[in-house]
Amino acid sequence: MTRHFAAAFVAVSALLATASHGAFARTPSQNAVPPAPNDTAAWVSESGKASYYGKAYHGRRSASGALFDQMALTAAHAWLPFGTKVRVMLAGSRRSVIVTITDRLYSSRRVVDLSVAAARELGMMRRGVAEVTLIPA
Repeated sequence: MTRHFAAAFVAVSALLATASHGAFARTPSQNAVPPAPNDTAAWVSESGKASYYGKAYHGRRSASGALFDQMALTAAHAWLPFGTKVRVMLAGSRRSVIVTITDRLYSSRRVVDLSVAAARELGMMRRGVAEVTLIPA
């Protein structure tokens, strides 16, 4: 009976360990080193890939608690505080847009996810992904 209990304990422990693997937050973008908490004044800029999200998330709650509106100039970022205004500049052009951070981004491949309206302002709707630079607005 003790062997069966030990085997069951090991099996359940392994199952719980693998089930909780996805529960941990993923790392923010590789190009960004977050400043000290509540110190966005120390943040100067960040460059990398941007994508956009819209229809599937329209009307859902974002991480900040606000309802996501694909036609508002908003964005998701890994660590900038909610409500932060950021200028997103498209690499290789003079296009830029000011967005408000309202959601969290859990991707190490992108620095920002934009709303449909912001992506349209930058002219990146066809490409879907573009190189951008973020600076404080």
